[in-house]
Amino acid sequence: QVQLVESGGGLVQPGGSLRLSCAASGSIFRFNAMGWYRQAPGKQRELVAIITSGGSTNYADSAKGRFTISRDNAKNTVYLQMNSLKPEDTAVYCCNLVDTTYFPPREYWGQGTQVTVSS
Repeated sequence: QVQLVESGGGLVQPGGSLRLSCAASGSIFRFNAMGWYRQAPGKQRELVAIITSGGSTNYADSAKGRFTISRDNAKNTVYLQMNSLKPEDTAVYCCNLVDTTYFPPREYWGQGTQVTVSS
């Protein structure tokens, strides 16, 4: 079993920055992808950014140029640096881990952390 614990959310003014962290613990194997998704009230959950264990990244168009995803494999932790935040970034941000060691892959979710962008 894998546990994901997020931290770093909060209230920030438009144009500000936040850094989210997600620490994974448990039975984590080498080949996996970790990412961040978000869900705003009344909207579907959407991908923000993802990073593989090899370091390949993919971003939603809304995140490109403003957000940076990174990971520390030794600590099984993924980060999301969010800059130039906008009110429309307000959402619950959830960490996701997909363990590709298995077929089909196993997927895990964190509880989520609230990000509110408001003046």
